[in-house]
Amino acid sequence: MGRALPFLIVLVATLVALIDCLSTDRDDTRGLPKVVWCLVILLLPVVGVIAWFFAGRPITTEQHAGVAAGGARRRPSRPVAPDDDPEFLRNIDTTRARDDAELLRRWEEDLKRREEE
Repeated sequence: MGRALPFLIVLVATLVALIDCLSTDRDDTRGLPKVVWCLVILLLPVVGVIAWFFAGRPITTEQHAGVAAGGARRRPSRPVAPDDDPEFLRNIDTTRARDDAELLRRWEEDLKRREEE
């Protein structure tokens, strides 16, 4: 088992890097085209994995904000789902609160009308 451990570590790291590379958008990879990165990871397991994680993976928005001048943030390359968009969620909350307030106002008017009758 002791001699197989380094082999298993390299195998797992290679699989993780390959899956990460394959799940990354083609336009987001850095340095080389996505197909070349896959070949580098498969043909040079240790060096390819290290190179992918340090030079090939896309820069996240947080990393990009730290690198960009003035802290400008990069816009996501693909559309953001509505439940991940804070502005959309804020609008839902304000719309819901407005609708609840309108419903409460109508109930109170109806209650006053009934009490007067």
